[in-house]
This record gives sequence, C-alpha cells and structure tokens, in this order.
Amino acid sequence: MRTLNCIIVDDEPLAVKLLESFVTKTPDLHLLASFTDSVEATTAIKQLCPDLLFLDIQMPDLNGMELARMLPAETRIIFTTAFQEYALESYEVSALDFLLKPIRYNKFITAVEKARQWFARTGTVTSQPATTTETASAAPIPETIFLKVDGEYRQIALSDILFVCGMKDYVMFYLDGERKPLITHLTMRSVEEMLPSSLFMRVNRSYIVALNKIRSVDRNDCIYIGQEIIRVTDAYREDFTNYLHSKFPG
Repeated sequence: MRTLNCIIVDDEPLAVKLLESFVTKTPDLHLLASFTDSVEATTAIKQLCPDLLFLDIQMPDLNGMELARMLPAETRIIFTTAFQEYALESYEVSALDFLLKPIRYNKFITAVEKARQWFARTGTVTSQPATTTETASAAPIPETIFLKVDGEYRQIALSDILFVCGMKDYVMFYLDGERKPLITHLTMRSVEEMLPSSLFMRVNRSYIVALNKIRSVDRNDCIYIGQEIIRVTDAYREDFTNYLHSKFPG
C-alpha cells in the first residue's frame, strides 16, 4: 500500500505538535501540512487533496463539523476532540474514527490502520499482497458500537444486530431478542461504514443485514432473517450472490 498523505487541523498548538510527532513515527504516513486556523486550512485541503485529515471539532470561526462538509470526496476524516458528545455526529460526515483527547499513540495507530483498511477496501489506494507483519498489525474488528438513543449513548454488541433499516434521516437497529428496534439519527451510508463489511452487507437501499443471522434465502432473492423478509434488489444482487457462492461453491 502506498503512503497516506495527511493534514492536521487543530486550534491548539500543543495538540498539533503531539499529532505531528505521532505522524513522524508512523510508517507509510506523510504529513503535508498542519494548521491551527481552520479557515486557512480549507484552501490547502482543496489544493492538496490529502488522503487523511486529522481534524479537531470545536474550533473558532469554522468548526470541524462544518469543515468536514466542505472536503474533497476522496479525503477521509479522523476526528480529534476533547468532547465525547460529538462522537455520534462524526458518523454523519462519514468519519473513519473518533479520537478522544488526550490521545494516546496506540489509539492513533488503531485509527490509522482503520484508514488503511478503508482505502485498500475501496481501491482508492493501490493494494499490494499483505506481508505477515502487515496482517498481524491490522486493526481488529470491533466487538461493539455506540448509538445515541433517546438522548443517551448505548453500547451495542455487533453480535446482537440482526439487521438495520433506514427511514429518511433515521435508522432502526433490530437486535436479537429485542421486540422493539433502537432508533437513532444516522444515515444508511454512515451505518454502512460503521459496520465491518466482513460481517454485514447492504442488500437494498433501506436494509443492511448481519450475514451470520440469515436463516435462508429463497429463489426470489428474499432473505429470511429474524421476523423479517428482506428483498435483495438489483443494485446489490451481484455482491450478495458472490457472497453466497463463496460460502456454498458450486
């Protein structure tokens, strides 16, 4: 995999220095520029088109969430902030990760590995066969996610999720053993990026399913999962068919 080019934006000079030191000692990560002024940073970001942006959220004039909505499509975000309440909102702008200050290097490395995996998976970065060392250092699949439900954050085990259903600006998480879904303010795109692709797959515009929770699939490409029957639509049929063939060759 090629080097990921990055930019740091944080109005605290000490936070910038810390992140710069982390970047310097991290292999395959190259610092293009650092900024303490978010307005000044916007021009450079558009010109340099970094792969990765380490971005503070609470900043004067232009905050991190506002800046995130102005980025080039190919730039991915890792938020760096002292305020945990922004964690949910960060998913709405498709952030790859959310680092809570004071940031430790092991957390930084995990976030960078997540970025590498994202670029490799989407094909934005040229992929190469992974070496044994690279495979060993890959970030582990998370076991839980946090969702903001009724004003509070709830930690949800990925193994409990049956499927996710989109409903305008909200999504409903249906859990194994729970009669009512958890409803939270997210987009389907952000949920798709939150959930590991090895465990979950989007099968139509409104549904993401847990692959290991599927009971059966009929000849009309209808998935039986929990108490729901979900139809695989044309746009997602090829990926789903390939998944089935990988599990049941021939």
